[in-house]
Amino acid sequence: MKKIDPNRVAPVHKSGFVAVVGKPNVGKSTLVNAYVGAKVAIVSPKPQTTRRIIRGILTRPDAQIIFVDTPGIHKPQHRLGKAMVEAASSVLSEVDVVIFLVDGSRLPDEDDKRIGEMLQLRCRAPVLLALNKMDRLKAENIESVTEAYWAIAKHADWMRISATRKDNLDKLFDQVVARLPEGPELYPSDQVTDQNLQVMASELIREQVLIETRQEVPHSVAVAIDEWEDRSEAMTHISATIYVERDSQKGIIIGAGGAMLKKIGQNARAEIEQWVGHQVYLELWVKVWDKWRERSNSLRELGLTSE
Repeated sequence: MKKIDPNRVAPVHKSGFVAVVGKPNVGKSTLVNAYVGAKVAIVSPKPQTTRRIIRGILTRPDAQIIFVDTPGIHKPQHRLGKAMVEAASSVLSEVDVVIFLVDGSRLPDEDDKRIGEMLQLRCRAPVLLALNKMDRLKAENIESVTEAYWAIAKHADWMRISATRKDNLDKLFDQVVARLPEGPELYPSDQVTDQNLQVMASELIREQVLIETRQEVPHSVAVAIDEWEDRSEAMTHISATIYVERDSQKGIIIGAGGAMLKKIGQNARAEIEQWVGHQVYLELWVKVWDKWRERSNSLRELGLTSE
């Protein structure tokens, strides 16, 4: 019988929640997806792509990290924008570590400064400043840009990274784990997100609308799953409605002879099939829902607020 070494120290397992906060379009969802190793949050070149709190789960032998992807913090122009900012700021008191993600290729603006002030007022967790898009920063600007953000973050520990190229993500990860509390796994080890399949499907459809349509459409788009039926082990039928605020936007999404809607549907179906693991029949409709972003009942029905 093998003797137990009384001096042996058991491996420390850490777990906790890590919020990724920042203004719109700085790469928060790209960073979360890179760490999780799966697309748990949709990504597009359009600002304010993320509208709801999304949790991506990374499990390793020594740690389980739940990355909390948040909507971009900005000066809201409508009720939806206000709900997004409130959702992002609400997580600050609930997490173990905060990654303040900024566009490190340029100097901070007023949104960055407001977020820095918000973190000082509301956040008790340790903050890590991550200067993203380091591959776009000119060498002669490194010092001035870094110091400008460092002043906003009140001398938090920092790291220059590139979420798309994954530069220095391992170093930032080590900084995160070092600040997490000891604890057991909080989710099953094979789970990568807390989003259910219907929410994922609606987001993947919206992602394709964002990618394929012009600038005037994306912010006015919402997607609702109307029907989800697993007709067999190898086939799921999904019916979804794409909502817009004006008839002109409806025409853009449908396109000439329905070509745009067909393209959106084909691309979204391929993405959804990767999640469900079998064939999907996707049926899309486009409807006008006037000023839905300004109506509390609309946001509640779409699952964008709990009010």
